[in-house]
Amino acid sequence: MSKYIKIKRGLNIKLAGEANKILSDLPLPETIAVKPHNFIGVTPKLLVKQGDEVQAGTPLLYDKNNEAVKFCSPVSGEVVEIIRGEKRMLLEVRILADKEIKYVDFNKTNPVDLNREAVIEALLNSGVWPFIRQRPYGIIADPNQKPKAIFISAFDSNPLAPDIDFIMQQDGEDFQTGLGALQKLTDGKVHLNISADRTPSKVFAEAKGVEINKFSGPHPAGNVGVQIHHIAPVNKGEVVWSINPQDVLIVGRLFNQGKFDASRMVALTGSQVENPKYYKTIVGCSVKNIIADGGLKAGANRIISGNVLTGQQISYDGYLGFYDYQLTVIPEGHEPEFMGWLMPGLNKLSMSRTFFSWLKPNKKHHLNTNMHGEERPFVISGEYEKVFPMDIYPVQLLKSILIEDIEMMENLGIYEVVEEDFALCEFVCTSKIESQKIVRRGLDALRKEMS
Repeated sequence: MSKYIKIKRGLNIKLAGEANKILSDLPLPETIAVKPHNFIGVTPKLLVKQGDEVQAGTPLLYDKNNEAVKFCSPVSGEVVEIIRGEKRMLLEVRILADKEIKYVDFNKTNPVDLNREAVIEALLNSGVWPFIRQRPYGIIADPNQKPKAIFISAFDSNPLAPDIDFIMQQDGEDFQTGLGALQKLTDGKVHLNISADRTPSKVFAEAKGVEINKFSGPHPAGNVGVQIHHIAPVNKGEVVWSINPQDVLIVGRLFNQGKFDASRMVALTGSQVENPKYYKTIVGCSVKNIIADGGLKAGANRIISGNVLTGQQISYDGYLGFYDYQLTVIPEGHEPEFMGWLMPGLNKLSMSRTFFSWLKPNKKHHLNTNMHGEERPFVISGEYEKVFPMDIYPVQLLKSILIEDIEMMENLGIYEVVEEDFALCEFVCTSKIESQKIVRRGLDALRKEMS
């Protein structure tokens, strides 16, 4: 039965630089990169060498821990560079893309006519499987397990997040086919969660074979972890899978067209972008052409693959992350501030009323990367609970991770969370604690303990 859930705890961070609903028609980037560090818990084994010719759908590497999980090229072209780090750690596989993509033929088929094993095999062989992630641990889903439910969040409440309704409005057929494939992977429900605060795209409103739930309230209402917590919480021994709506399209195109079509729409956002808008590109694309087309304002800028809360800093010549659909550019915060917090702070964002900016609740801020202080003693202040809409004690959970108490982590709900669930806690924290890194450390320790 469909549910309506109102999120009361959270915080909408209003920033300048939202993408205009304009789709720019740029050619595909010259190079793309597959970056193994995008995949948590994966030990990559390379299958190609420099100079090899590949097609879209050709395996580039696989996971040594689960050899069935392959990572395939999203374009056709030549493997031009294999970048390694310390101890020969594989960092990137770069491919010089053809102007016209050639695809490996995986045969068109209707997933409704297939059994679960055949659907999984098709997703694994084509390189589409890594788009499906699981909780606990926030890792690539294990094809040998069966989830109790699959979740799709049809809206993103992060700062400057792309409008998923705008992105998906023309892709109903592929989306429905993707849903048909996902339904084969679980004996439970496929939950499609939409925002109750706006009118959803017909692609979502008319989706069949799923349970459509409505969420309202501030960020993180759009985070799939919050949605899982309120509908089908993850207990010890249980598994829940999730996938992004644009990745459902990739699943659908695999079965409708018989090819690994990894194209996606990316929003270029941020207060330092002259002309923020949307771009149709491909997984792992080089970002320099997109940034050059949008234009940057003068000054020292930080380029982020993803959003300002959970994204990763990249260079101007860098590549978009495998799971990212947003590119954000904000100013660096290296310059010292005159009198600091003693000033009225009309242009500063604060959850409390420390600054007079609370008099303008609808103001869109031009925030930079300044931390406004250094790490301080980690004390219980009640700040986290105001923005953490789960029935979990966030500070106590973080402290149990810091002391490496596995049993206490389990009792405090670590199976339900990943890094992004603590992003707002990190943002409002006056102690400047890097909560997301701590959560990842705990999840990795727990996964190692349970393996």
